[in-house]
Amino acid sequence: MLRNPAYKGTACFGKTQKAPRQRITRPLRLRGGFATRDSGQHERPRADWIEIPVPAIVSETTFALAEERLQANKKHAPRRTIAPSILQGIVSCSKCGYALYRASTHSSARKIYYYRCLGSDRYRHLGGPVCDNHPIRQDLLDTIVWNEIVKLIEDPSLIKTELDRRLKVACNADPTKRRIDMLQRDIVRTQKSIDRLLTAYQEELISLDELRRRNPPLRQREKAARSELQSIADQTTDRAAYLRLAETLAAFLSRLRASLHTLDVLDRQKIVRLLVKEVLVGDDQIVIRHSISLANRSPEGGPSPHSGQPNGQNSRSYFAFGE
Repeated sequence: MLRNPAYKGTACFGKTQKAPRQRITRPLRLRGGFATRDSGQHERPRADWIEIPVPAIVSETTFALAEERLQANKKHAPRRTIAPSILQGIVSCSKCGYALYRASTHSSARKIYYYRCLGSDRYRHLGGPVCDNHPIRQDLLDTIVWNEIVKLIEDPSLIKTELDRRLKVACNADPTKRRIDMLQRDIVRTQKSIDRLLTAYQEELISLDELRRRNPPLRQREKAARSELQSIADQTTDRAAYLRLAETLAAFLSRLRASLHTLDVLDRQKIVRLLVKEVLVGDDQIVIRHSISLANRSPEGGPSPHSGQPNGQNSRSYFAFGE
C-alpha cells in the first residue's frame, strides 16, 4: 500500500518483468550457482510503465513523505542491534561504496567494536572480497564525527548568518507584493466585466446564448486569480511562521550546547542523523558530508568544504591513522 502509486492517483502496469535470478543464495551455490527458474520481481524502467489516472486517496505530498520514511527506515532500521551506535546506518566505504557494519572482537581486558566494510568479507562474494579497506574502531570514529558536529553547533556565526539571510529574503519580498496588487486589480476588473455583462443582458442588449458564452471564461479567470492570491497568502504565512521559529532557534541551540556533552547514545544518534548525510571511510581519510552551510569556512589544512560535493552538501575531511 505504501509503495503503490495508485493511492496517489496513478495506477501503473508493467512495473516488473521476468529475468534470470541475480541473487545467488546458499542453496543455489550448492547446486552450482544456477537457478531452475526465472525471477519475476525485476523492476522495469519508469519510462516503460503504463500509467492510468485513477481517483486519488492520498495527496502526492503524503505519498512522497511515506516513501521518504520507508527509505529512512530501510537505512536506519535497528534490526537485531542490542547496543546502538552514533553512526549506525550512515557509514559507508569510500573505496567500494558498500556500507560498514559493526563487528566485535575480544581482547584480554574488554570487548572492542569495529566498523567493517561489507565488501571486505570473503564469504559474502563468490569471487572473494571486493574491497581491501581495513576495519576502523567504532569508538574512535564516533568520537571524531561527534566532535565535529559539536564544533559546528557551537559556532554562533552559523546561526547569525542563517538568520540574517532569511530576514533579508523576507524584507526584499517586493515582487511578491507587486504580484498581489496586480492580482487584486485583475479580480476587480473581472468582477466589473461580469457585472457589465449581467447589466447588458438585463437591458436586453445581449442574448442569453452570448451571456453563456462570455461569462464562463471570466469566471475561470477570477477563480484562477483568487487561487493564486490564496497561494501567495499561504506562502507568506508559512514564511512568517518560519521566521518566528528561527528567532527562537538561537535560544534552543544555547540549551542544546549546554547538554551536548551529557547526551546518551540515542540522543546523539538523532542529532547526527539530522545533520549528517553520510560518513565515508577510506584507508587514511574520513569524509563527513553534512547539511550545515559553511560558505565562509574551510577545514584547517584541508580543501574547501564545497569542493566537488553534489546536491549542495558540505563535507569535511580528516586524516586518521592507526586502528
